[in-house]
Amino acid sequence: MRTAAAFGYRAIAITDECSVAGAVKAHFAALECGIALIIGAEFRIAIETATANVDTVHLVLLAPTRRAYGQLSALITRGRRRAPKGEYALALADLRGCADCLALWVAGARRPIGEQIALGGELKRLLPNVWIALELFLEGDDLDKTAHALTLSSRLDLPIVASNGAAMHAPARQPLRDVLTAIRLKTPVRSLGTRLDQNRERCLKPVSKLAERHPRAMLEETLRVAERCVFSLSELRYEYPRELVPMR
Repeated sequence: MRTAAAFGYRAIAITDECSVAGAVKAHFAALECGIALIIGAEFRIAIETATANVDTVHLVLLAPTRRAYGQLSALITRGRRRAPKGEYALALADLRGCADCLALWVAGARRPIGEQIALGGELKRLLPNVWIALELFLEGDDLDKTAHALTLSSRLDLPIVASNGAAMHAPARQPLRDVLTAIRLKTPVRSLGTRLDQNRERCLKPVSKLAERHPRAMLEETLRVAERCVFSLSELRYEYPRELVPMR
């Protein structure tokens, strides 16, 4: 939060994977720094494709309203209850319960464009508000990702939004991120190979740096998304359940 405020961000989204565990600390830090916090979570949902037995679709869901936050929380609960502790399992059909959420689809470039167009059509049917999120990390597939995003945007009539895709606040945290990756995969760091990031670019960046990589229209779209996200954790209060036994 402090780094985002120093970079002049108006808002920032915290999106743990199938979790909002970091939201409370982020909420109080956002209040301290005078920056708007957008509550959300990211998901990798297993799907079947023509070219692979099982693949995943990468989505970020944001909660613009209190109602959307309830839908997001219910989705997280559903996914966690279906899997062993520390894991989650969701299907695309589960997204029907998240109609008030804003969805950012991180399409990437690994899947053939025809399959992505079909998948994008399915996402549009399930979710009323979908954007294509373009994350660029100075990696070898940046041009392919950009080309895919532009094609999908044209064919599906979906806007593209610039995304930081940040997993750390500063490049100096990359060694710690590598160690955490090794712990998660139960593999020594030296044996991770291509499962490690190619560089230290998955960090928060000044707007000027983002402007060097993304067209102005994509950056302006991020502001339109942020303006729709008015929900704050300050709105939450404990809601007592209805009494099961009538009171006399």
